[in-house]
Amino acid sequence: MLHVYITRPIPDNGIAMLKSAGYRISLQKERRDLSTKELITTLATKKPDALLSFLTNRIDSRVLSAAPSLKIISNFAVGYDNIDVATAHEKGIVISNTPCIEVVNSVAEHTFALMLALSRRIVEADTFTRSKKYKGWDPDLLVGHDVYGKTLGIVGLGAIGRGVAQRANKGFGMKILYTDMKRDEGFEKEYGATFMPLEKLLAEADIISLHVPLLPSTHHLITGKTLKLMKKTALLVNTARGPVVDEKAILKALYAKKIGGFALDVFECEPHIDCVPADRYELAKLSAVIMTPHIASATHGAREGMAREAAQNIIDFFGGKQPKNLIK
Repeated sequence: MLHVYITRPIPDNGIAMLKSAGYRISLQKERRDLSTKELITTLATKKPDALLSFLTNRIDSRVLSAAPSLKIISNFAVGYDNIDVATAHEKGIVISNTPCIEVVNSVAEHTFALMLALSRRIVEADTFTRSKKYKGWDPDLLVGHDVYGKTLGIVGLGAIGRGVAQRANKGFGMKILYTDMKRDEGFEKEYGATFMPLEKLLAEADIISLHVPLLPSTHHLITGKTLKLMKKTALLVNTARGPVVDEKAILKALYAKKIGGFALDVFECEPHIDCVPADRYELAKLSAVIMTPHIASATHGAREGMAREAAQNIIDFFGGKQPKNLIK
């Protein structure tokens, strides 16, 4: 009987699928991440055929060497930068992820929620009201910016970037600019979008939304140099990966009022808000910043969809089919 090890609890639908397919399941039942040492010991002891892992599990060469029977890693995430992909492939281990439509919709919605909240100063207004500072209507009170009809720059035209563009253009009449590895003329025709280099996009967009994977080429894609290209009123939203943005550069730009605001769901040194402890949570002190704790995909539908895809990837692989979400 094939053995699947799951590093922390997942929704019941995924477990039910694996059990129905006849697999033996071992589940780490605590809602915490195993340390590298714990993961190595567990895999060496349990010798699973499949590993259902999470983005917070660091699966490096040491972990992979401890699991000689491992044939597939099904990552419960869209990203897979937690896995040493090259070493896994050298060992003949297949890797898959879970970019299901439910996740696409959830992250796109959260991105747009951050965009609206930042533009309309929703968090500031909530804090202001809860602090009993509201004394009556004032035409100058917490004045924000309209989103309708503004120019949105999409950096990375994957499924989530497309989802944000669809909501922005069809729902809010926004002009769409985008940059990616290649042009997509069908996308341009559907949304009246314009393809352009990153530098030009940053200079023209009112709001910039990041949707690139974390790769060596995208690490610190947004730096002090690129921030200088943006309008002083421009807003930046990051629901991709934290290290795509140089947060020290963002702090400097915000203090100098070189950009209008920053909303983020991911952090450069996650789960820490600041990479340097001496910074004393500077990002958290700024009213022009909105932060959420990596919850863009945190809906019941998205989590169940991810569980379904993670289980199906394993079932397909051992059933002789190529997993739908194969990482090459």
